[in-house]
Amino acid sequence: MYAGLQELGVANGEDLKETLTNCTEPLKAIEQFQTENGVLLPSLQYALPFLDLHGTPRLEFHQSVFDELREKLLERVSAIALEGKVEERYKKLEDLLEKSFSLVKMPSIQPVVMCVMKHLPKVPEKKLKLVMADKDLYKACAVEVKRQIWQDNQALFGDEVSPLLKQYILEKENILFSNDISFLQNFFSPSPKTRRQGEVVQKLTQMIGKNVKLYDMVLQFLRTLFLRTRNVHYCTLRAELLMSLHDLEISDICTVDPCHKFTWCLDACIREKFVDNKRARELQGFLDGVKKGQEQVLGDLSMILCDPFAINTLALSTIRHLQDLVGQDTLPRESPDLLLLLRMLSLGQGAWDMIDSQVFKEPKMEVELITRFLPLLMSFVVDDHTFTVDQKLPSEEKGPIPYPSTIPEAFTKFLQENRIACEIGLYYILHITKQRNKNAFLRLLPALVETFSDLAFSDIFLHLLTGNLTLLSDEFALEEFCTSLFDGFFLTACSRKENVHRHVLRLLLHLHHKVAPAKLESLQKALEPTKQSGEAVKELYNQLSEKLELRKPSPAEVTETPSMELPLPTVPTPASR
Repeated sequence: MYAGLQELGVANGEDLKETLTNCTEPLKAIEQFQTENGVLLPSLQYALPFLDLHGTPRLEFHQSVFDELREKLLERVSAIALEGKVEERYKKLEDLLEKSFSLVKMPSIQPVVMCVMKHLPKVPEKKLKLVMADKDLYKACAVEVKRQIWQDNQALFGDEVSPLLKQYILEKENILFSNDISFLQNFFSPSPKTRRQGEVVQKLTQMIGKNVKLYDMVLQFLRTLFLRTRNVHYCTLRAELLMSLHDLEISDICTVDPCHKFTWCLDACIREKFVDNKRARELQGFLDGVKKGQEQVLGDLSMILCDPFAINTLALSTIRHLQDLVGQDTLPRESPDLLLLLRMLSLGQGAWDMIDSQVFKEPKMEVELITRFLPLLMSFVVDDHTFTVDQKLPSEEKGPIPYPSTIPEAFTKFLQENRIACEIGLYYILHITKQRNKNAFLRLLPALVETFSDLAFSDIFLHLLTGNLTLLSDEFALEEFCTSLFDGFFLTACSRKENVHRHVLRLLLHLHHKVAPAKLESLQKALEPTKQSGEAVKELYNQLSEKLELRKPSPAEVTETPSMELPLPTVPTPASR
């Protein structure tokens, strides 16, 4: 409590204890101690007895004076940090720190010492080491001081950042597995600006401040974790962090990050959920502008493009472009904007391989993706248009053309072997589901059982699919639809992929009342958790079981109620005359 006072020649409690132990007249000794160490103000000598008459303890008075002086001192320190020439103000603060640092462990004085350190751009290394060595001091010091400690202690900074990164990933997963299923509000609904107001992004932004070294450390953590886990949410955080610093106009960092302008432009596209012609030209300019010898920047650009929000925007734009091309009778290879979207999708999807191999080259685009797969998708759009027009014709003019039920073998093969084709194919299926196109959905659904890296069973796709399926809720009453969806798709992966199990249970929690009772009973049996199932699956299954139990009719309702009508007595018919 009194640490450091002796070094400054100020008497403390220990001195008073020693005085009282060795004196013959304690009262006189106390009076002398008070005179020597009290507030040296002549007029105060007459005021203190007046406070005594009012029963105000001397401790309360001195504590009040002390608190007031401390507040004045804190204000003065903050003022010194802003006035005069830079060298002069920092010299004053350094002198003040030198005089006061010995009291840093004294709780009542500590805020003043910490305030002085906070306003110093470079605290002496010796003092930083003393703060770092003491857990309580480290915890009490301002983030401005911690930044100076962190920039030379990557392990310590990593310990501070790690819980925030775990929290961020958990928050993303919680959204994907939320029980609130809707096609209107999904994972991609919040705007970029709203997302970066989140707690983790704001805390990281504050921890970094204007310190380029700390920013680089965080980016290195994100790259390492992305490589270790393949979790694409780290790519989202990389983009959000840069744009959060952009919002605060931290030019010290934004000007040195070569991805800044590209990310800024892409951020505007993500906000609109579409890449328009003007922004497409800008994005292409950034990619074409990567000079020889600076190819390493492609690693960071690919990570920005691997952000699921970027992939979502690029894929949605691709589907929209394909629809436009059908109306214009134009082939995919003749559309520069479409080719650019594919180029960026390819760069984003190749992020992990590029960072892992450290070979910074844009992935080569497969010609067949443009010449075979995309025209195939366009043919599906034509099939839909043809069928829709045919259905609107008067009955006498209708042709006997049923909706195509077979899938071209090439389509299935592309979804299995080509990552970009698979991503675009999945987004096309999401598109037709959102259009309530049951025929097209059931036609293409079998192709999803085997896809590149099981992308059809990824959390993001299943989150979006379950949301869009709510638009086809009435179809769940049909045996054919449920068999195709559950038996033909979901249940093929439930036993080997717990995340699929969770998404199916989420869907049934939302739509169980639409499913036929017999089918619902068989699904309940098929989805029963095993001993190896995680707590999340068991919890969802229990919730579903409770809901189904509530829907069952009570025994009283099931038992046939006896008829209240009395039998009429038989009346003999009169004999015919």
